[in-house]
Amino acid sequence: MTLDIAEHSRRSWNKQVREGCRWTIPVSKELIAFARDGQWTLFLTPNRPVPRAWFPSLDEAHVLCLASGGGQQAPILAAAGAIVTSFDNSDEQLAQDRRVADRDGLELFTERGDMRDLSRFADGSFDLIFHPVSNVFIPDVHPVWRECARVLKPGGSLLAGFMNPTFFLFNHDEALAGEPLRVKHPLPYSDLDLAAEKREKLLNDEVAFEFSHSLEDQITGQLRAGLMLGDLFEDDWSDEATPLNKYCATSIATKSTKRP
Repeated sequence: MTLDIAEHSRRSWNKQVREGCRWTIPVSKELIAFARDGQWTLFLTPNRPVPRAWFPSLDEAHVLCLASGGGQQAPILAAAGAIVTSFDNSDEQLAQDRRVADRDGLELFTERGDMRDLSRFADGSFDLIFHPVSNVFIPDVHPVWRECARVLKPGGSLLAGFMNPTFFLFNHDEALAGEPLRVKHPLPYSDLDLAAEKREKLLNDEVAFEFSHSLEDQITGQLRAGLMLGDLFEDDWSDEATPLNKYCATSIATKSTKRP
């Protein structure tokens, strides 16, 4: 049987919503009120805010929140004045966006689909794409970058977060259980390469499959798709998430712009 990665990931994130994962908890009414007043902060990675200088004027800007459901980024951007479409593979993550929109009277569009296929959107549809860490759940990032470049307007920006590929070298689960942190996996990493019983456990527990991507794929992939890199930063996570946090950054965020 061929594994449908996108469908398995959809079920996994629906489960995460039911379990109250950090990335699925809607923002408060207070944060929406602050955003309406021009006071807002957004995150592509766990802890470090995205610089305000990375954003264009949001007043009536057409924004695509890509694989970004959960009632967090999309409602904040809508409250700040943008015309927002939240595009996510998880029904329940999109439902979180709709709950905030209904609660706070926001105009917000939701579309369910695979981040690798934006064919329902015309060329040059968006001024900004906001794409937090999520391409870790697909085996090939190049279709994402190509589609982002296509649907951006010339001069439009892609703000993207992704995992530092070195993260996948290590034995995080064993280290959290008390074993020494050590190199365990070759790169590129894929959960599909795990032993059969471990893959089966991920399937049965509805845990999304993860894949590492090289910096060449993440950054040069954007350049080859027709985007120009303008800035980047690194971010940490938490010691509770991984002991590697004490030694290096675990994620990266980039700002790139579509060439005229």
